[in-house]
Amino acid sequence: MTQINVSVRIAAPVPRVWKEAADLGSHAEWMAEAESIVFQSDQRSGVGTRMSVSTKVGPLRTHDIMEVIGWNEGESIAVRHEGLVTGEGIFILSPHGEETVFTWSERLKFPWYFGGRLTARAAAVVLRRIWRNNLERFRRRVESS
Repeated sequence: MTQINVSVRIAAPVPRVWKEAADLGSHAEWMAEAESIVFQSDQRSGVGTRMSVSTKVGPLRTHDIMEVIGWNEGESIAVRHEGLVTGEGIFILSPHGEETVFTWSERLKFPWYFGGRLTARAAAVVLRRIWRNNLERFRRRVESS
């Protein structure tokens, strides 16, 4: 398992940031590695929401199923990854005066036949950079709306 944590401070109150973060279908618009998100359930938010996510990082492509396993309105969204890479991730929104700190944490496991821990260490460096850039795009999106 590898742990990746990134965060950004956004010049907007939590309710405004939550509105964007809770729109799961729009995540492919600010996540560089997410090529598409297709809902596999009728619901579009809350625990039990399932999505098929096509991801591309460099030459590597994966197709994962993500299920929302935690939804605390205005505070956090947790997901479980099922696919080549498995694990759990969470977005946490924390008020900081009139601003919001958006923290993205993931615990990911790479299969042994894909390099296991060695691949996980290398992937963590790459994914941390990608996700920092994603949060910057997200920040600009929220602050410009």
